[in-house]
Amino acid sequence: MPLWAHKPRALLLRSSEVPPSVTESFILSGYRCPGYTFAQCLVSAFQPTNETGNFWTHFLAVFVFAFHFLEQFWSEGPGPRELLDPFYYPLWNYFLGVCGLLVASSMAHLFNSMSLVIREICFYIDYGTISAYTVGSSLAYFYYIHPRGPPVATDGATNLSSSPWPGGECVGWLSALMGRMGTWFEALYVPTACLIALFCTLACCSTRHQWQQYRYLIRTLVFLLPFVVVSIPVFHKMWAGGGQGTSRFFLRHCFWLLASGIFNVSKIPERFSPGKFDIWGHSHQWFHCCTFMSILDELYMIRGEIQELGMGPPLLPRVPTFLSTFGVMLLLLLLLASIVGWFGVRAYARQQHSKLRKGD
Repeated sequence: MPLWAHKPRALLLRSSEVPPSVTESFILSGYRCPGYTFAQCLVSAFQPTNETGNFWTHFLAVFVFAFHFLEQFWSEGPGPRELLDPFYYPLWNYFLGVCGLLVASSMAHLFNSMSLVIREICFYIDYGTISAYTVGSSLAYFYYIHPRGPPVATDGATNLSSSPWPGGECVGWLSALMGRMGTWFEALYVPTACLIALFCTLACCSTRHQWQQYRYLIRTLVFLLPFVVVSIPVFHKMWAGGGQGTSRFFLRHCFWLLASGIFNVSKIPERFSPGKFDIWGHSHQWFHCCTFMSILDELYMIRGEIQELGMGPPLLPRVPTFLSTFGVMLLLLLLLASIVGWFGVRAYARQQHSKLRKGD
């Protein structure tokens, strides 16, 4: 019995009535029939389907995040106030990464019922924007949290710090090792984050047709790698004993990420009561809520670091440029778009091949 019906294509179906690639574990009903029009998808945002909560939990989050982000410029405090000051280039890239993630996620859940090919492309884009978000975080971490040393003057201008990992900050073999690897870190941190982002997108897109039994576990573990690499500046600062605010917000950030991973892999609560949480309260909605809470705590951590940076000279040991921030993000997006396009073409070819076989 459909939950809602006005037109034949607007019927909500049970898991046995839709293609296997559309079904979710322990979700028994509330599926939209593949073949929705664009208008029907928009209308479905206000109807009880198993994607309604997935859409709103990230779509509303865009506006909440934008409000807290802009507080940085409304509040009184140290640092420049101009929105387009180069000091804020990394922050704006972080903003674009987060908003891209939230918008792509909500749109993927809203429009994935237009066709099976569009469904695949929607989630390929979703994985790509998650990767772009991790690189946006790496730019913010690199410029605002990365250990700061005194700026080096060359040709009368302030340039990058030659040793941003001062060995005297803390005692021990790790500190000495960090001191020796500082130059390498400066050169490789952001490029490594970009390469890992590309790898994660390739891996997650592949799980839509390979290793499907373990797809949720693989996707969760795959994105653990960029988290560890991108968080190196935070780990170093915590090891050095600096930034109590950083530690507090980062630990909360980790807690929410852990909670989101548990929901995504365990499929709780619908695992224990299949059919009861088909529309509201299933694990993917809780996964969305936890990931957004982790992003908010990450934003609070970055804002705290920005305030600390603005309390005295130098404002930054390395000056952000348009090329080193927006240029990096633009190049990454072009590469991610090529990956999404490649997988999209393959999805379309598979569908055409399947139609030909059925025709035979």
